[in-house]
Amino acid sequence: MVTTHNLGFPRIGARRELKFGLESYWKGGATRAQLQQLGAGLRARHWRDQAALDLVPVGDFSFYDQVLDMSFTLGHLPARVSGFHGDMLDNYFRIARGRSAVGAEEHGSCCGGVAAGEMTKWFDTNYHYIVPEFDVGTQFKLDASRLLAQLAEARVQGVAAKPVIIGPLTYLALGKAKDGSDKLALLPRLLPVYAALLAALATEGADWVQIDEPILVTELDAAWQEAFTHAYQGLNTGAVKLLLATYFGQLQENLQLVAALPVQGVHLDAINARHEVEALIQASPAERVISLGVVNGRNIWKSNLEATLDWLEPVAQKLGERLWLAPSCALLHVPVDLESETKLDTEIRSWLAFAVQKLGEISVLAKALTQGRAAVAPELAANRAALAARRTSARVNNPAVQAAVAAITPALGRRQNPFAVRAAKQAAILNLPRFPTTTIGSFPQTREIRLARSAFKAGTINETAYREAMWREIAHSVREQEKLGLDVLVHGEAERNDMVEYFGEQLYGYAFSQAGWVQSYGSRCVKPPILFGDISRPKPMTVEWISYAAALTDKPMKGMLTGPVTILNWSFVRDDQPRSLTCSQLALAIRAEVQDLEGIGVRIIQIDEAALREGLPLRKSQWQDYLAWAVESFRITANGVRDETQIHTHMCYSEFNDIISEIAEMDADVITIETSRSDMELLDVFETFNYPNQIGPGVYDIHSPNIPDEAHIVALMQKAAERIPPERLWVNPDCGLKTRQWHEVIPALANLVSAARFLRAKAT
Repeated sequence: MVTTHNLGFPRIGARRELKFGLESYWKGGATRAQLQQLGAGLRARHWRDQAALDLVPVGDFSFYDQVLDMSFTLGHLPARVSGFHGDMLDNYFRIARGRSAVGAEEHGSCCGGVAAGEMTKWFDTNYHYIVPEFDVGTQFKLDASRLLAQLAEARVQGVAAKPVIIGPLTYLALGKAKDGSDKLALLPRLLPVYAALLAALATEGADWVQIDEPILVTELDAAWQEAFTHAYQGLNTGAVKLLLATYFGQLQENLQLVAALPVQGVHLDAINARHEVEALIQASPAERVISLGVVNGRNIWKSNLEATLDWLEPVAQKLGERLWLAPSCALLHVPVDLESETKLDTEIRSWLAFAVQKLGEISVLAKALTQGRAAVAPELAANRAALAARRTSARVNNPAVQAAVAAITPALGRRQNPFAVRAAKQAAILNLPRFPTTTIGSFPQTREIRLARSAFKAGTINETAYREAMWREIAHSVREQEKLGLDVLVHGEAERNDMVEYFGEQLYGYAFSQAGWVQSYGSRCVKPPILFGDISRPKPMTVEWISYAAALTDKPMKGMLTGPVTILNWSFVRDDQPRSLTCSQLALAIRAEVQDLEGIGVRIIQIDEAALREGLPLRKSQWQDYLAWAVESFRITANGVRDETQIHTHMCYSEFNDIISEIAEMDADVITIETSRSDMELLDVFETFNYPNQIGPGVYDIHSPNIPDEAHIVALMQKAAERIPPERLWVNPDCGLKTRQWHEVIPALANLVSAARFLRAKAT
């Protein structure tokens, strides 16, 4: 027998029920009981979706973030939320987003907004987690109530439950020592809490516990490797059996470490580390369970089932009942169910597998291993036909695009002159004040915008009516910016549903789902487009909208584009050619758009690369190859313009200090970055690195409903000015404003403009 299981299931719901439930609760439209009932309903449904598995994850459901959940389980909360009225859920949302629900804000100033927890990317994915905050005095205290309650729910419903927790070393590694202290020194305080948690789970009937340690696929120094040995010797109490889960990469030098740990099972990501399977088996104790992630948990293409069986069958013969099968990682990163896609192109749909279908693939593989391939012959034949159709489709392969990429030369990635020369020419044309103010691009996606878009897609209004509705919204954004006194305006992006999907819809080589939503953070969901073939741009994509907005004002109007690396990293990308080649195709397409914007007189063009760092390999030894083609793709996109055209780029929610030299090589005239949640800590690198160009450190945390006051913004900018010459500083929010509401945006931007004026006056 082969045991089948899953590392985690998408929690948002097939129709984004969790998103809408959370937002209703935060606004006061739903009660706490209704939110909790929604969570229970989603958990029950998702357990049913996994009923064919031998073991089902429990504890993978979260109202916001699994790392924040672990912080609460460990009794580890920032001091700023201690002593508040309200219950655990109030503090949970205060840490997550700076504020709890409307109905929970009745306690006056003592329980209003607080600084939200810092967010950053979960390894190399587009999921954001809430960063644990440590200091030398950090203490831990077990609160297993959430996990035990979900385990009890599962038992009542007959679920073969496998509790899921984040391991102690990964938890420490993901956090930030706010005082610069040694995080690893906290391990002796943390381990007893983990031991008590495992004992509590055992008491409630848990047999296996999945303990996630994905930092094992990163480079660990000797101290962290030794800490793993010490930690798991202490946790191997016999109360429960431990399945140590690694994913997102290869173990490499950590393989022998993992093999020697006293755990009863190890999960290996066999999509990324298939060549390590045999070595792990050979190095592991004879009785250990080996779980193999044989289906890609991060992309949406069907698996090659026969090719998988070719290498898996000898492994199954060797391991027998010790073999477990699962997706490579938690299915948090893929949509829920392909059956929801009733309008997706049927040919492309036949190439895809979402979360439910991936679990079906696991079941087919397990049946083939147990009963022989003949038992699943129809499934294998259908899979073979789908893969062959995709491989030979003329829609996938475009010789003209392939020839254009082959013709790329280094000259395409170079500006005419260095930044100092360009900056003087740009200053003469733009005539901006010191500390120029701008936003990152988007303004609130109002109910009116969403209704107009839905009506247009449903065919109840024609294209003319839709465009007129968008023009009205653009005009409104421009008027509001002029009233606020911003120096560089944007058109607000009313016509854009998403910064990647909007462009994908206009490029050949993309397809789009109806319900292919995945969680980015909290209630924020994205619907990554499906990049299935060679990319080309049939016509301009933004020129008409930017031209209209520019005609409404005498102030500079930024052209707004998404860069090739971000489009790549935030799409479901084809897996039949190198990502670098696909990125070059995207770069040529967006380059043409940049040149068209310059051609109509746009003098500032922002090319967002929010996800550039996200694509970094998890091992630093592999960074240079990725950075070389990623930076070159941006340069190809941006550098076909004259000196007088100012190129901006934007990056958000990423630690980038360790790639600052590569960011400088991008040679953007202005870079805007997230810094407000980190209290400008991300700018520390500029104390030692002489960044040559202009920079806008974000001073308004747009992921929180809190409104920054003028003094707060001034203080942040003064911190920035300690590291970067004031004449090279811009004042702007952290990110786009599409998720906020106008009644929040207006006062926040008014304070931003006032702060810039104060700084100018003080500098004279």
